[in-house]
Amino acid sequence: MLVDFNTLPEESRVWIYQANRSFSEQELEEIQVKLNTFIENWTAHGGDLQAGYTIKYKRFIILGLNQSMNAATGCSIDASVHFIQQLEKEYNVDLMDKMNVSYKQGEYVAYKSLSDFRKMAKDKAISKNTIVFNNLVTNISEFNENWEVPASESWHSRFIK
Repeated sequence: MLVDFNTLPEESRVWIYQANRSFSEQELEEIQVKLNTFIENWTAHGGDLQAGYTIKYKRFIILGLNQSMNAATGCSIDASVHFIQQLEKEYNVDLMDKMNVSYKQGEYVAYKSLSDFRKMAKDKAISKNTIVFNNLVTNISEFNENWEVPASESWHSRFIK
């Protein structure tokens, strides 16, 4: 059951998929249609899942699931991963690689490998005040409070002296 992401309870589980590039306006429209269809049909052991999504900065797909109605199961999580993998193939984009980092440079969102990010920190090209995206958040409350934060307040801080 598709609902507005902003109406999901704060304890709703989230999965964040960051793209290695920005999506075009046309791609975003197509992806939204596909997300609508996927979520409308997303179930766990035959029970509807109350879920929504948001797309941020033309490159982050965030799925939210109200687990108090029906919890995700192994099969339903596998279905969502398979759906994301289909998007990767169709749009020739990487959404599943967790070893990359996105951060803000002004209003621009940059995307680097973890090793490049570490080198940039060592070279002082980024600082503890650089805004990073903490894709390890697990629920909407954490997403709202701790997703887009200074590097000093995220797991990224271990790279910044």
